[in-house]
Formats: sequence, C-alpha cells, structure tokens
Amino acid sequence: MWRYFEMLPVKDEKNIVSLGEGMTPLHPLNNLASRFNLSSLLMKDESANPTGSFKARGISAAVSKAKEFGIDRCIIPTAGNAGGAMAAYCAKAGIKCVVVMPEHTPDVFKRQCKHYGAELILVKGLINECTKKVEELKKQEDFFDVSTMKEPYRVEGKKTMGYEIAEQLNWQLPDIILCPVGGGTGLVGIWKAFREMIELGWINESLPRMIAVQAANCAPLLASYTDASNWKQSFSPQPSIAYGLAVPYPFGIDLMRKVINESKGDVIAITEKDIINGAAEIDKEENIAISPEGAATWKAVTYLLHKKMINRDSKILILNTGSDYDHLERIIPD
Repeated sequence: MWRYFEMLPVKDEKNIVSLGEGMTPLHPLNNLASRFNLSSLLMKDESANPTGSFKARGISAAVSKAKEFGIDRCIIPTAGNAGGAMAAYCAKAGIKCVVVMPEHTPDVFKRQCKHYGAELILVKGLINECTKKVEELKKQEDFFDVSTMKEPYRVEGKKTMGYEIAEQLNWQLPDIILCPVGGGTGLVGIWKAFREMIELGWINESLPRMIAVQAANCAPLLASYTDASNWKQSFSPQPSIAYGLAVPYPFGIDLMRKVINESKGDVIAITEKDIINGAAEIDKEENIAISPEGAATWKAVTYLLHKKMINRDSKILILNTGSDYDHLERIIPD
C-alpha cells in the first residue's frame, strides 16, 4: 500500500513499518455471476494481507506514524483481527503493545497476539466493554490509543483499498461496492479515497453506491439509519460468528451514515444462518474460503437481487476483509 506514500500521513519513509500489506487481488466470481445472471461480480480479497485481514493496512499506517512521533506504547480494543495486526506491527517497530479483547473471541486471535509478544487482556462482553477497559488502563499508563476512529491514521491506511480498486480496474470504478461494517474504517476510508482521486483528476464523479453490510445480531448502523434519534433505546447487540461486525456502538457511526447518504447507498443486515450459508456457497462455487464478514457481503448481494434493489447488469464488487478462521487456526500454533 505504500506505493501511495504521497497520499499517506507519514512524512519520512524511514519510519514506515511494513510487512508487505496491500495490492490484494481482485477475484472474478464467474461461477456465482453465471448462476445469478450477473454481468460482473468481483471480490477484493483482503485475506492476502499480512496477519490475514485488511486491518494490516490501518495498523501499518498507525504504527508507522506512532514510530515517527517517537511513541513507545500502544493499546487497542479489538474484536479479533485488529489485535493480531497491532501485535505484529508493534513487534516489528519495537513498540510495546497491549491488546484488549472479548474473552469469547476464538483462540486463534488470542494466540496470534501472544505469538507476536503483545500483552493480552480479556474482558467479558463485546468490544464496547474492551473500550471501557482501555480507558481505565490509559489512566494508569501513558498509551497511544489506536481505537477505531479515535485516531486519524487507521482510516488513512484503509483508504488505500479505494486507490487499489481504482488502479486495478483502470480507473473505472464499480457501480456498487458492498463492504462489511463493524467500526466502519474501511467504508469511510474507501469513500475518502474516491473523493481524493476526484480532486486529483484520476477518476470522474460517477462514484459507486456504497452498501454497508452488518450482522443482524449486531447492526447499530442499520438501527441508527432507521431511527437516528432513538435507536439506542431498543438496541440489544449480541455476539456474531462474524466477530469483526460485532461492534455495538461504533464511534464513527455518523461518518458511516454520511457515506451511505452521499453515495445513495444502503445498509443491509445478514442473519447468522445466511452468513454460514454464504461462506459455503463461495467455497463450493468458487473454491475460495472466506471470512464470515466476507460471506455476509455475498449474501447481501443475493438479498438485494431478491428485493430488486440492484440491477443484474451492474458492476458489483464485494469486499472480503479477512481469512477464513479455520485456516488461521491451522497455521498459528499454541
């Protein structure tokens, strides 16, 4: 991703902390496209990133900037993937790393953090409880807090997905992009990249509709999009098999709604059953093992088709944000 160095916040290249993240592949999902009579269906596969997810992008940018500032202690609340990425990049940078994670998170993510030498703290509840613990620990020690949207650098790293999508498609953007949304950095970052490229004159102003995809068990963006003033009163978040989507009170929810509104997009929530079925469909039809979050984006496509909310002639791109957890389980030892 550092091919876009001039558009990223690090001033001196010697401060870049990189493990080779970015320029992930675009897979044409031809079998599924044929089965559902779609003219164009692509998947940007972020599982090819170091540590197995798109979190590598934002964390690379944040840790690089922390190094440039001379910061030596970082802390992060995480639902899973961001913790492993934070541990790996901090290890390379020689920065102390503390990861705060829900205790119900799969062991593979816990092992990944420990493997890279991070201090791992487990808490009961979802990521919002982890955030409370981070605030408590910051009162005891001077940490750089790398919480989603509470610092400006992770979104800068994530925006490189937008630059890559444009470059890989010869500067002709898709009509629709479906993005899994937990904390929302990916959605906001991609849209930021498109706006920057318009200013640069690299693309025209015909931008994609951005579809945010959430888990039905934990869909705060959908709830707030439906009732911006009162959604919290009846909102009851639950864990999801798509751990990255289980973010009940995202700090950047207003920015996410802004992207949906500006792009004339939408918010879709997918059930646990459909997430599981979606992963099985892509595995069977395309021989690709994807994350539950990525599976949710595919099932969102089928939902929108069923509701006649998208045209079958549209150029559709779905985002797979990470590795299949079973794959990670096999390669990371206890």
